[in-house]
Amino acid sequence: MSIQPITAALAAMDTIGLTELIDRAALQTRVDRKYLVPLDRLPHLLEQLVPHARVLEIDGARSFRYESVYFDTPRLASYHCAAYRRRRRFKVRTRTYLDSAQCWLEVKISGARDSITKHRLPYDPHDRTTVLPGRAFVDEALAREAICPPAGSALDPVLVTSYRRATLLLPATASRVTIDTGLAWQAGATSLHLPELAVVETKTSAAASPADRLLWQRGLRPARISKYATGLAALRPDLPDSPWRRTLRRHFRTTPSVGTAPTATTHRPVQEASCV
Repeated sequence: MSIQPITAALAAMDTIGLTELIDRAALQTRVDRKYLVPLDRLPHLLEQLVPHARVLEIDGARSFRYESVYFDTPRLASYHCAAYRRRRRFKVRTRTYLDSAQCWLEVKISGARDSITKHRLPYDPHDRTTVLPGRAFVDEALAREAICPPAGSALDPVLVTSYRRATLLLPATASRVTIDTGLAWQAGATSLHLPELAVVETKTSAAASPADRLLWQRGLRPARISKYATGLAALRPDLPDSPWRRTLRRHFRTTPSVGTAPTATTHRPVQEASCV
């Protein structure tokens, strides 16, 4: 999970603390744009952002280890809502900040025009592989957004993702940029690593940020990628993958360390009726 290619650029940026970052750009309801960027192109991109950005720094560190555990129903309702591009979709996960041992239970809702609403609950890191202590919170958040998974459906851990993240604030637009490197996925005994690729994500209230325009000028366009859905599709070639097929073919060519390579398949499982 080396971040050597971007260390110098991050070191050149002014810093911001976590409290100020949240105050200025919490963006719990936002528009996300994701870009897949070869790691060797990141340093120049970040150098161009130095005059416009401040980097999150905590206890002298400017990048941090993340782990997310994604939960789904036995018939993968959350995954199928994404695969079939339902208008309103949900994800349930725990996110653990490994360097500080802080953990949150999160419910993310995708709505109209790619807007994202996130509901968060402080969580015990020891419970990060189960939703049972927070199931009432999950059900309440989904009900508040008029999304109802099948009655009585369990939410089981399906996929674990890990990566290292640096977070930037662009003060002029109160927008954020995250840079994720050291990307890894684990589903059961099968894993996938993409060490030469970064996910750069812009998080804005609506309009494109200076980072978006800089990426566009360099021929990089938003990619269809979800760490949960695209990662699970790469590890589970039996699943429908239409929204991410181009991304999978172009960037997820690495064969998982155990199991079947992520190639296309004609099998398409039955869609869960709870998708909305």
